[in-house]
Amino acid sequence: MKRFSLLLLAAALAVMGCDSSSKKTDTNSASGNGGSDKKGSEAAADNETGRYALYKMLPVAHIWAADVKPVRLESAVLGGSDGHDGKASFWRATFGTAARQKAETFTWSGIDSPDTPKGVNHGPEDSYNPANRSAQGFDLAFLKIDTDEAFKVAQEHGGKQLLAKNPRQEVMYLLDWDSRDSSLNWHVIYGSSPSSAKLSVIVNASDGNFVHKE
Repeated sequence: MKRFSLLLLAAALAVMGCDSSSKKTDTNSASGNGGSDKKGSEAAADNETGRYALYKMLPVAHIWAADVKPVRLESAVLGGSDGHDGKASFWRATFGTAARQKAETFTWSGIDSPDTPKGVNHGPEDSYNPANRSAQGFDLAFLKIDTDEAFKVAQEHGGKQLLAKNPRQEVMYLLDWDSRDSSLNWHVIYGSSPSSAKLSVIVNASDGNFVHKE
């Protein structure tokens, strides 16, 4: 009888041990899957400043044309980036070549999707008139202030109040040459497009000074 009781006790302990091991394995499995998903989500999009994206596109643009100059750079509100830190996950630049009188659009994407493959990409050529004052290429030596610094200036000129009212307000950026003043400017646009902007703050891209707001 005593031997039979010991056998029953051993069997019960074996069953409990198997059950505990099974639960531990399931828990580890669930934890591992969750960690993988989170890591994949975090790596899904990279956000960078405008100057960073432009310098990533520049070598590829130089392969297309040796005398290429940037004409315009702008961000797009994609991939969950709101632009509040001066960064975006998608940047589009127009480059022009005076020698060939051609322009081409290049993009830098921190999002990996069929529509916006990650890295640098470009579109077809278009005609370009270097004498057009509204589409003049600029020298990169003028670009000393990046979008994160331009954003701080814009915050001091009405942006902070807008974001206080609507913390989810999207911010985009546009860089172009002002032929009237011979200056390179950042347009910090509180909106998903220039036409829908609630506020646009223009900041000099060479010295970081506030120019005006619209």
